Amino acid sequence: MSIQLSIRLSAIAGLTRGAKRLADIGTDHGYLPIFLAQQESLEYAVAMDVNRGPLLRAQEHIRRQHLEAKITTRLSDGAQKLQPGEADCVVIAGMGGPLTIKILSEGRAQLAKTDVFVLQPQSEIERVRRFLHAEGLVITAEDMVKDDGKFYPMMRAERVKNPKTPPWEDYEYCFGRFLIRQKNPALQEFLRKEEKTCLEILESLQGRDGEKIAGRRKELTEKLQMIEKAAAFFFPCNPHAKSL
Repeated sequence: MSIQLSIRLSAIAGLTRGAKRLADIGTDHGYLPIFLAQQESLEYAVAMDVNRGPLLRAQEHIRRQHLEAKITTRLSDGAQKLQPGEADCVVIAGMGGPLTIKILSEGRAQLAKTDVFVLQPQSEIERVRRFLHAEGLVITAEDMVKDDGKFYPMMRAERVKNPKTPPWEDYEYCFGRFLIRQKNPALQEFLRKEEKTCLEILESLQGRDGEKIAGRRKELTEKLQMIEKAAAFFFPCNPHAKSL
């Protein structure tokens, strides 16, 4: 019986296309590697987690699907127990941005021969995008979905020889170049939500003074400017919209 993935996990699975040997760091219930292992294209998967409880649940789900020969489970802090070259695609999903960066940084030796990274950070997405580019990894695809009322941006980054991708604009690091240019519908809804939130906070700050208030007002104004630049792509009649 095939595993049915959530909207979020299904989108993540779509970004792993072409993977033959996959490592899922922070696998939780193991649903993603199980689903992918049921596809003929995936030869081998390692389901990894720092906590024994989730790993035991993953092991049980793997047994129920009779996939013990195809999926190995491993107790590991980040990528520490992954062998160099063992996975051609690594998934890190459902963690905060700082933890995602920490796993990639501390696992440089283990991940040096990995070509594809599929990341779905839960926070500080801009920081993750900038980190990838600083590491010489090229973001080649992005997706964003709304699942159970929450927005989930995700990306595929690849290790390429002599990367020539120019730096992104600030608003692209914030909201995602591919999401913007491909007019992702979830991003469009997210931008509207963020704009509404920023405007409401700015309104609540009216008539208030102080250094912290001024700093907050400046931060919100700058964010609104980035939202406007990203939103321009969704409205081609807008005179400020950029050509795709």
